Amino acid sequence: MATAPEDAIRARRKLTNKLIAGHEAARLKPFFLPDVKLIVGDGDLILGAEQVVAAFAAQFADPAFKTYVRETEAVALDRDGARAAEHGRWTGVWRDREMSGTYLAVWRKVTGQWAIESELYVTLS
Repeated sequence: MATAPEDAIRARRKLTNKLIAGHEAARLKPFFLPDVKLIVGDGDLILGAEQVVAAFAAQFADPAFKTYVRETEAVALDRDGARAAEHGRWTGVWRDREMSGTYLAVWRKVTGQWAIESELYVTLS
């Protein structure tokens, strides 16, 4: 039995959370399309999977940084089942502080696997 797209996306999100908690930047690359666009919580734009992975690696080098957790609240599919929008809440944890907000991720199915096309994070606290 095939995995439903919503379940596949939720599972991939959980795996990215695990890799981030383990500070494994290089292993995150397959989750992003090569031309991914990422708007981070303060509004800065990161273009391309290489730059996204480099940004994670830089974050992981900060000894105070612990993790980012993204909690999926909803996944909506397009009519063709080739793109999806994931919406949820995110939390960033450092030794001395936490930040959180909401996010929207666009996933695209490429060669049978869901990958992130773009993400928008908004810091709310």
